[in-house]
Amino acid sequence: MSIVTVQLGQCGNQVGPELFDVISSDALEGQKKAFSAAVRERFFHQTTRGELVARAVLVDMEPKVINHSVSRAAKSGVWRYGEASHFSQKQGSGNNWANGFCVHGPRHSDAVEELVRREVERCDRLAGLMAMMSVAGGTGSGVGTYVTQCLRDTYPKSFILNHLTWPYGTGEVIVQNYNSVLTLAHLYQLSDAILVHENDTVHRICGRLLNIKHISFGDVNRVIAHQLASVLHPALTADSRGVYGRNPLGELASALSCHPEYKLLSVCTVPQVPSSSMAYSTFTWPSLLKHLRQMLISNAKMEEGIDWQVRPPACSERAGSLPGSGFNRSLANLLVLRGKDVYSAETGGFEDPALYTSWLSSEDAFSLWKSPVPFNKYEKCATLVSNSQALLRPLDDMVGKAWNMFASRAYLHQYMKFGISEEDFLDSFTSMEQVISSYSQLH
Repeated sequence: MSIVTVQLGQCGNQVGPELFDVISSDALEGQKKAFSAAVRERFFHQTTRGELVARAVLVDMEPKVINHSVSRAAKSGVWRYGEASHFSQKQGSGNNWANGFCVHGPRHSDAVEELVRREVERCDRLAGLMAMMSVAGGTGSGVGTYVTQCLRDTYPKSFILNHLTWPYGTGEVIVQNYNSVLTLAHLYQLSDAILVHENDTVHRICGRLLNIKHISFGDVNRVIAHQLASVLHPALTADSRGVYGRNPLGELASALSCHPEYKLLSVCTVPQVPSSSMAYSTFTWPSLLKHLRQMLISNAKMEEGIDWQVRPPACSERAGSLPGSGFNRSLANLLVLRGKDVYSAETGGFEDPALYTSWLSSEDAFSLWKSPVPFNKYEKCATLVSNSQALLRPLDDMVGKAWNMFASRAYLHQYMKFGISEEDFLDSFTSMEQVISSYSQLH
C-alpha cells in the first residue's frame, strides 16, 4: 500500500528529500526483490522509462527551499519529484500561525488539494497520508494545520500521520511556543497519530554519537530521516504471513494511538555511529535491546548517558509512582527490528507489564515488526516508537512559556489582525492542558 507525503514549509521540504534519499537506496532491485518492490509501491510511482518519482506534494509560501529540493532530487539520478507536484508563492507566512492558517491556507487550499488528489489517484491502494512540518514557523504550522484539516475532510476514512519537528527550546522564533500550542491543539482533533522529533535531542545525537563538530540543519535532518525511514520501511508483522505490502500508517496508529487523548509518539534508534566507525563496530541483538529498553524506562533519548538505576516500579508501588521518580510509563510501544539474525532477537523485556499502564495488557500494548533486510548501511538496527510520558516535559515547558507570554498579552495583536481571538488561544491552552494531565496521570 502507498503513502502520499505532503511536505509543508521550510522544515518539511528539507526533511522530505533526506527521507526519500534513505528510502530510495532500497527501492532499486537488489537481492530482496519482494522488499524492493514493496518499497517502490509504498513511496514511489514509476514512469514508463522506469524512473522513480516520489509520491509527494511540496508546499511552501516561498519558492527557494522547494526549488532547491526539487533540483537536488533530480541530480541524485536515483529518484525525483513529480514535475507538477509542488506549490509555492512569493511571500512567506512571517512565522505567524494565524497568517498561515487564516490567510494562506484558505487562499491556496484548492490548488494544494488538487495536487494531493493527483498523487492519491496514482496509488493502486492508499495506506494514508503523512504531513511533514515544523511547529515553530508560520507556513509549516499554520498552512500545515489548515491543509491537514482539508485532508481530513476530503479523506475521512484514510489514516493521517503528522510528522512534527519541535523547535530548539532556547528558541528560533520569538513566537514559536504560540505557534506550537495552536498547531498541536488543532492537530489533536484531526490526526490519527503525531510523530515528534525534537531538534534539541537530534542535535545532541549529531554531536555526541555521530561526532559532528559543526552541526548543520542538514545533519539534523539526516538523523530525523534515518529514524523516520526505519519506521516507515516495509516490515513483517506477526500476522502478515510473509507479505510486506500491508498498511504501515494504519498499523502504526492502531498499535500505538489506541485512545484519542494519547496521540504523541516519540522515536529512538540504536545503534547510531559515525559512518567512519561503522566498519569497526559490531553489534549484538541482546546488547542493542538491553540499551533500548533502558532508554525507554529512563527516558534517555540516546545511548550515551543512560541512567541504569531507574527501574519500573513494582505492582504495589504502581499507583504511587510519580513522574519525578525518573521512570517513563508507556501506554504502547512498537519495536521495529531490521537486519541480520533478526528472527533470533529476544524481545521479551519489552513485554514486561510493569512498563505499561494497568488498564492495557502488555499483549495489546506491545507490537513487533521485523525485516531481515539490513537498513541504511547498518547490519542490525532497532527502532522504538513509543506512546509514553517521554514528551511530557518538553510539552509542559512549551505550553508554560506560551501561557506566560499570553498572560502578558505579548504579540497577541499579531495574531488577532489575521482573525485569531483570545478565545481561540484559550481553547488551545485548555486542549493542551488536558493532554498534559492525561499523560501525567498514566499509571
